[in-house]
Amino acid sequence: MATKAKAVEAKVAVLKGKDAEEKVLEYMKRMNRPFGAVDVSANLKGAVPKTAAQKILVGLAERGELVQKTCGKTTFFVANQANLEDMPAEKLAGLEAEHKKADEENKTLTAEARSLAGEVAKLKSTPTEEELTAAIEKVANAIKKARAHLEPLRAGTPLISAEESAQLDAEWVRWRGEWTRRRKIFNTFWGLATDALTPQQATELAEDLGVEWDTQEHTVLERGELCAPPSLLGKRRR
Repeated sequence: MATKAKAVEAKVAVLKGKDAEEKVLEYMKRMNRPFGAVDVSANLKGAVPKTAAQKILVGLAERGELVQKTCGKTTFFVANQANLEDMPAEKLAGLEAEHKKADEENKTLTAEARSLAGEVAKLKSTPTEEELTAAIEKVANAIKKARAHLEPLRAGTPLISAEESAQLDAEWVRWRGEWTRRRKIFNTFWGLATDALTPQQATELAEDLGVEWDTQEHTVLERGELCAPPSLLGKRRR
């Protein structure tokens, strides 16, 4: 019952005579594009049957209201462009002014949208309150730790005792002597191993074995006061 009632509501009254003709002509002028009788009848929801639409279209074409075009076995009709109302210059100028205004407003809105997008990007890259709190706390702890290290210096307290300094010097002399001894042993054995090799072959062998030579920094350090013998250092100071 509901489906039947719906079908009755959707049914369109069929037009006849002058009403049908005016309906077809109004539709063709309003759409201003080619249509066949089947299309016109279907687009008018059956208000003008297909057979009647064909007769009306042909009659309108004979009176010059429409232009009839045949493509193969299909006939199309379109509103006669010569009968369409020309747009007054004032109205055309008004539309052009509206178009220009709308175009300028669109450019303004586009610029505002671009600016707002930049602001949004800045806001997204800005740290949150939680991140700022954590960063501030981290910096505060670092400052507190640094001040704790500075307190002995400000009070004039030695950072290490004389005994600790002497122990460090002894360790330095010991391990530097060990390093010097091992370097001497290596240089001796390396000379024997590469005696029969060309310089290029010796370089390639060192690269294969992963030998790390002293850098310029090491050479400068060796020639400095830190690595100078105690007797020589005393003479330099005198």
